[in-house]
This record gives sequence, structure tokens and C-alpha cells, in this order.
Amino acid sequence: MNKPLDIAIVGYGTGGQAAALLLQRDGHRVHVFERVPDPGPVGAGFLLQPTGLQALWRMGLLHKALVHGAPVRRLFGETPCGRAVMDMRYAGLDARLFGLGLQRGALFGLLDRAWRREGNLHAGVRIVRVDEGEGRLFDERGGSHGPFDLVVAADGSASQLRQQIGGEKLDRAYPWGALWCLLPAGEWPHRSELRQRYVGARKMIGLLPVGSRPRDATPRLSFFWSLPTAAFEHWHARGIEAWREEVAAIWPQAGELLHGVVEPAQLARASYRDAVLPRWHSGRMALLGDAAHAMSPQLGQGVNMALLDAEALRDALRAQSGVAAALAQYQAMRRRHVAIYQFWSRWLTPLFQSERDWIAKTRDVAFLPLGRLPGGRGHMLRVLSGTQQGLFGQWKLAPEFIEAMASVMREGEPGSHAASMASACD
Repeated sequence: MNKPLDIAIVGYGTGGQAAALLLQRDGHRVHVFERVPDPGPVGAGFLLQPTGLQALWRMGLLHKALVHGAPVRRLFGETPCGRAVMDMRYAGLDARLFGLGLQRGALFGLLDRAWRREGNLHAGVRIVRVDEGEGRLFDERGGSHGPFDLVVAADGSASQLRQQIGGEKLDRAYPWGALWCLLPAGEWPHRSELRQRYVGARKMIGLLPVGSRPRDATPRLSFFWSLPTAAFEHWHARGIEAWREEVAAIWPQAGELLHGVVEPAQLARASYRDAVLPRWHSGRMALLGDAAHAMSPQLGQGVNMALLDAEALRDALRAQSGVAAALAQYQAMRRRHVAIYQFWSRWLTPLFQSERDWIAKTRDVAFLPLGRLPGGRGHMLRVLSGTQQGLFGQWKLAPEFIEAMASVMREGEPGSHAASMASACD
């Protein structure tokens, strides 16, 4: 753009935060509307892949993320009897790469502090409609905001504004969800691994190291328990002690970590959607993050995709002289990358969350050998790391970014030397 724009962003999750930061840095006048009166992180923890880490590196925030995050080098899944189902290491793609387990609160605070939000964050304002032609926003109290040159809807997987774009190929809730919480890592031995344990496709437990967060130096694990969303109330009525005993029977070491979980309210409920749209924009409005392409959590790409969307939108606005052309370029830049992850997430979900235990038996026998076939392991690792582009392409990581990751490895684990580098940037 050859002039600064007035831009409204609806939603202050990862996508909205990243877009606000990047667009403000480019000189645009950014206003964010968030329905929650006191915005904060939602969820326990997640795995930031190399693609997402590269986006933070380009923002100048990588070392600050490393202060609190936990490097993850291996993803390992097994059955209760010890049969390995999945065993993938980032070193198989590049010895210098790793994922980063991070608490939602750590990333939220990092992006929030980087954005100069004084007077530009309108909290407690729920936007229910957008006039895409005029760029005007309407809230639930009947208030009007704008007009804006561009409206970015980053209001999550259950986006109401998505319906205004229309023409959905798919927009449905998944029947399976999850319970989440953060647990002190204690003596947990697998500090650099995402560990999962499966009982058929009906039960899945996950433990991901997610490091610490500001004002809480305790290393923690993000705990995940899979179950149908229709069973949430039954789980609650059953009682926490009976559930803890079930967890311990499946995975004794995980059960030991739950000794401090004594109330159902200590676990958050999560549900998911699958949304596929032919268009992500209409008039002056564009969708970003889960609002544009919600998917199941099987590949853990939600946060990564939101960061990449924000970068692509910024780049498209730089390259084009008009909003309409920029939004068309933004969608074209992201479409192939997003589509392959929606495809794989949709097809992998029944292997891990469904009533089809016969499919899970096939998974238990075939998944690991398939990853050892020529070409199969590299493909799986690219999908895992977020670097798969279309069916056969590859998302390029900058050599300078990979070298930055290598320097972390040479100087030691993040969390020690990274803290000094982050303080130098403050």
C-alpha cells in the first residue's frame, strides 16, 4: 500500500494479535475489537512448529519465546502394552530443527507486550455484523464502528462473521473434543518429547512439555484427555476420582501427575470445528486463522497457521496498491499450504478420535512401518513440522532462521542463555 490504512481486527487471539502487531509496524492504524472484557489466553499449551517459530523469528520475538518454551525433538505414541505406534524426530528432517512447547499465556503475553495497544484495544465489544462494502462494524448493543478500509475477522473456529462470506464447502463441529490442564512437570523424564498413549481410537492421553510463563517459573506439562463432546456431562457426573483411576490404569506415570487435580473445574473443555470455504474475503472483509480454516487438532497447526496468515496478509498489503487485489493475493498465498493440512487433519482424526477401533488396530500395526518406507518418513516429518506445501511441495525455511535455531543448540537449551538474549532486546 502507498498509504496507511484504517484497519479493524475482530478477535484478540493469536491471529488477531499477530496481525495487529505486523500491520501496526507497517504504519497502518489498527483497532482491535474483542468480546471478552479482560482479554487473556484461552487453553493450556500447544506445540509451535518450525514454520510458526520462523514467523516469530521474523517478528524479532523468537528468543523471547525460547525463554519460556520447552524444546520438543520427538513425538512418540504407544499403546498401553508398549507397542510403538508413532515415533518421529525433527532431526530426521534437519538436525537443527525442533518444535517448541509453549503455554498459551506465554505467547499471549509475548505478542501483547510487542503491540502498542494503548487506546487501540476495544475490550468487551462483541461484533455481530460487518458491512463489507463500507467497512463498518456493528456490535450486539447496536453500536456502529468505522468505517475502516479493511476488516480482519479473526474471531476463531466458531466465527459468526465467517457466515457473511458465504458459500461454505464445509462447516461442522467435530463430535470429539478434549479436556485440558497444566500440570507441574516434576520428575517427568520426557522433557523434550510429546508423549501420547492410545486405547483404540476411543481414548487418547497426551503430555506435552510447555515450559514456564512470566511470573511462574515452574516447568509444566500440558495434559490432554480425548472424549466425545456429548460425554462431557457424564464425565463430570462420574466423579474425578473414578476418572483419575482410569487414567492411572491406562498410563500409571500420567496418573501420578494428576494427584493435584481434585475438581472437574481444574480441567478446561475444548471442542473443534472443520471449516472449508472457497473464499476468505468479501469486499473490505477478510478471514484469518481458525475463522478462515478451522480444523481438528490432530496436527496441532492452529497457532502456526494463524501466525503464517498474519504474515501473508501483511505481505499482500505491501505488494498490492488496492485492498481487493491484496486480499486476493493473501488467499492465493495461503491456500495450498492450508488445504493439505485440512485434508490430513480430516483423515487422521478417525485414527485417533472415533468409535472405529478397527481402524485404530490398523493404525497400530501399519503407522510406524509406513513412516520407515522410502519417502514416507520425509513426507510425515514435513507434515508434522508444518513444512508440507500442497501434495508434493515444501514450505521453505530461511537459511538464516535455521542457523538461528542451530545457534540455540550450540549454546545450550533454551531457557538459560536465551533469557540473557531476550533481556538485551527489551
